[in-house]
Amino acid sequence: MKNQFAESNSEYFQTFNLNKQSLTLDIKSDEGRDVLCKLIKNADAIINNLRGNQPDQLGIDYSSLKSINPKIVCGHISAYGRDNSRASWPGYDYLMQAESGFLSLTGEPDSPPSRFGLSMVDFMTGMMLAFGVVSAIMSARKSGKGADVDISLFDAALHQLTYPGIWYLNEGHVTERIARGAHPSVTPSQLIKTKDGWVFVMCQNPRFWNIMLETIERKDIGEDERFSTMSARLENRDELTKILDGIFSILGTGEWIEKFKGLIPIAPVYNISKALDNPFLSETNMVGDVDHNVKGKLRILNNPLKLNGERLPAKCAPSLGADTDHILKEIGLSDKQIGLLRDNGII
Repeated sequence: MKNQFAESNSEYFQTFNLNKQSLTLDIKSDEGRDVLCKLIKNADAIINNLRGNQPDQLGIDYSSLKSINPKIVCGHISAYGRDNSRASWPGYDYLMQAESGFLSLTGEPDSPPSRFGLSMVDFMTGMMLAFGVVSAIMSARKSGKGADVDISLFDAALHQLTYPGIWYLNEGHVTERIARGAHPSVTPSQLIKTKDGWVFVMCQNPRFWNIMLETIERKDIGEDERFSTMSARLENRDELTKILDGIFSILGTGEWIEKFKGLIPIAPVYNISKALDNPFLSETNMVGDVDHNVKGKLRILNNPLKLNGERLPAKCAPSLGADTDHILKEIGLSDKQIGLLRDNGII
């Protein structure tokens, strides 16, 4: 892959480590454990991403740390959890997509099962853990008692089955892949061909359906009994798709976006280059840059959160261990003690 840097200077590393400090520490050693305990004494939380059987073995769960800091919140991300027969299993995002049914819902009906283009289970799991840990910290500040907060990739993925999952559990209905990435119960809510590409249209209610017909000047389609109601349109989805393809293929994607903007839910289908070169990003300030110790300037995707209307500030990810001395001095270690730890390979 182009434009990558080595190790902690890599663009991959930068993606996930902006705005952090970095300390290296061997917590399996007695000296490293002692440093860890000093760090935990005044910390709100400690978070790990390990196999489920590792936190207990490493002594980084609440039962192991509460004597040092009763308010400590211990966050655990694992593949399958810490309290079941798979606790020692390794696991990654794509495996969760496979076993939880995501692959069976993604792609065209006549193609092999397909994973998401990005590691969305990883990202969802991290966000869910963050919510759980912050909630536990707020509780600990009131009660004086911390907790273990667990989430597994598998549980997070399964939870995201949402309504298809509830449909199956209660009605035995198995949602299948549908052509054009279509919504399982509403149409047209799918990909439609244009002269030069694709748009995704979502007429989720009769109002949007009628607006679409008015805009394309084809009210006659709505008068056809095959398409006159939402249920009829769903039953005759394939026929409606062919008709809409024929109409939308007359103009290009940009022309249709211009016609429909603000009227119905519609989006162009972009590749990554078009998505990131989209002029709208200048308006939303979603792309920024940070000072990088190798490249000089590194372009980044800004934090999607806004505080009082402003994007949160960003700074470059540190090199591995860049903040070790500073952090250790903050907890009271002297230069001599830090030097000994470094000489012994603890930091």
